[in-house]
Amino acid sequence: MAKHIFIVDDDALMRRSLAFNLERSGYRVSTAGTAEDALAAARRDPPDLVLLDIGLPGMDGLDALRHWRQELHVPVIFLTARRRELDEVLGLELGADDYITKPFDITVLLARIKAVLRRSQQREIKPQPEAITVGDLQLDLAGHTVSVGGRNVSLAPREFDLLATLAQEAGRVLSVDELLARVWGAEYVGEPQVVYVHIRWLREKLEDDPQHPRRIVTVRGVGYKLVP
Repeated sequence: MAKHIFIVDDDALMRRSLAFNLERSGYRVSTAGTAEDALAAARRDPPDLVLLDIGLPGMDGLDALRHWRQELHVPVIFLTARRRELDEVLGLELGADDYITKPFDITVLLARIKAVLRRSQQREIKPQPEAITVGDLQLDLAGHTVSVGGRNVSLAPREFDLLATLAQEAGRVLSVDELLARVWGAEYVGEPQVVYVHIRWLREKLEDDPQHPRRIVTVRGVGYKLVP
């Protein structure tokens, strides 16, 4: 069955162009010009993935993202014309699965869509242990919760996936490319800054002294490992 993609963008020409290209690539497509209309339609016909513009009229993309996450639990890729990294970082921190900056090449977008859909499907079908304990760090994989020394820590979805990957291989060094392939998808190999940023965010939330980490350790020239 064709995957259902919902395009939410106030640019009618952009919606038509994207819908045409996605349908040619075998996807079933719905579109809306506002987040409110999209959410109402998606409750009736849930999508497998949402392409969500940040700069929407009415409810903007960042507010809409919270609703997609809380109500429908579907992956979201941000479409943004804003080039400031702050917007991109904020979107990912709030839980977007990816972002792409306009104007973009449709082949790049199609690759990102495939990667996000594949990760989403793997999370659904891959058998995993219910929980992982590494020293005083505890991950509940089913409940997507993390605690350190009994203190609950809030992580964005991609931060959680990165930490879970490190925890499943605790004590073993994972290269940046291996982390990219396992957490983000092979399409991201060669973009190490994605890992660097998320490692920094994890250290800020998990380490007593993020500038001198003792939990998520850098092994120079090799990668990162999680130690008790």
